[in-house]
Amino acid sequence: MKRILTYPITESDSDQRIYDFLCHHGYSRHIRTWLKQHPGSVRLNGEEALFYFPLKNGDLLEISLEEEHPSENIVPVDLPIHIIYEDEDLMVIDKPADMPVHPSIGNYENTLANAAAWYFHRQDIPFVFRCINRLDRDTTGLLILAKHMLSGAILSDQMKKRAIHRTYLAITEGKTDPAGTIDSPIGRTDQSLILRQVDHENGDSACTHYLQKCWHPKTFYPETLPVPQDGLSLVQLQLETGRTHQIRVHMTSIGHPLIGDTLYNPETALMNRQALHSYRLAFTHPVTGVSLEFTSPLPEDMVEFFPDCNT
Repeated sequence: MKRILTYPITESDSDQRIYDFLCHHGYSRHIRTWLKQHPGSVRLNGEEALFYFPLKNGDLLEISLEEEHPSENIVPVDLPIHIIYEDEDLMVIDKPADMPVHPSIGNYENTLANAAAWYFHRQDIPFVFRCINRLDRDTTGLLILAKHMLSGAILSDQMKKRAIHRTYLAITEGKTDPAGTIDSPIGRTDQSLILRQVDHENGDSACTHYLQKCWHPKTFYPETLPVPQDGLSLVQLQLETGRTHQIRVHMTSIGHPLIGDTLYNPETALMNRQALHSYRLAFTHPVTGVSLEFTSPLPEDMVEFFPDCNT
């Protein structure tokens, strides 16, 4: 993947070194080191430049980023990939259920990383896989892939600063409150490396806001469905933090586990996956600074439970 970025220098940028300019524009220490190690990647007014060169009004700074080798251990596999948006710097993907994001034990050729590797392999473009907001295997919906090291660094920094706003939709057991906030720390359980729990002593801070979008009583559904006595709720969730299984753990902790979530709600029998969908992403473009917002409609297996609810 090769990306050339040009910066017309204005009066406000003048009288600073190239090094300082790059720091202010999101170039991490790792990227600055890479630029130093690749002669010709920094050019000022068409000529090779060094970091200590000063900038003045009217200059044109050009930065070339190029990765010649794709991610190691990610096999390109011809899998469907639903691209919502793509430009030179990033992609927004609508991930289906039953697709892990990263390869792992037992999942070497069925992941989003494999699909993305194939997408760029057929274009003969080396691609390093950088997923900004991760989703569980069976969680559907939107996530961001950075296409080069700079967009990856800036978007990752946005995630750390909670500047990427993520909204989810979930179907939970029971009738939730109209709205609420769950501010409870989350940590590992003693018995498992996978399971998480609310842990007020050793857990990491975690905060989830929820809003009930719809509620249907048990009588709304066919008698053959094992719907809980107090029905089902469709809730909208906004995350302030990004702990592993945060939504699933938090909703379980207040007595409204997600349907289909056999990890935290083992008796559930309504879906073959947890009913969780990454519905909306809003963030600032890492290069242009333009505000972006994307939404993904509720998948069919969740619509079946709330066919009349306008999300």
